[in-house]
Amino acid sequence: MRVRIGSARNKKKNRLFREARGFRGGRSKLLRTMKESVIRARAYAYRDRKTKKRVFRRLWITRLSAACRVRGLRYSEFIFGLKHAGIELDRKSLSELAIHEPAVFDEVFEQAKNAIPSAA
Repeated sequence: MRVRIGSARNKKKNRLFREARGFRGGRSKLLRTMKESVIRARAYAYRDRKTKKRVFRRLWITRLSAACRVRGLRYSEFIFGLKHAGIELDRKSLSELAIHEPAVFDEVFEQAKNAIPSAA
């Protein structure tokens, strides 16, 4: 007797249709276009998980740069001072400090500023 793939195929189709829920028109109703849409959506999701990390890093650096300029240093000088002071806080936590705890950020900033070797 020939074995049909019925239940496995239905399971696979249902999984894909569940993933395509919310797509417009035939992209969520018709199998062929739905498959294409799901594949493309997965590719975009993979790509944008990588992009998200870059975007957030840029945001933190922009925030830090603004906070440093207000206090009289450039961002690059601030990072240079942090390295020399031995402070190993990442950019995310530093930007959060600059926004929510300005007094604490001022202390970190002063340590970094004092650690910069003077060009004599």
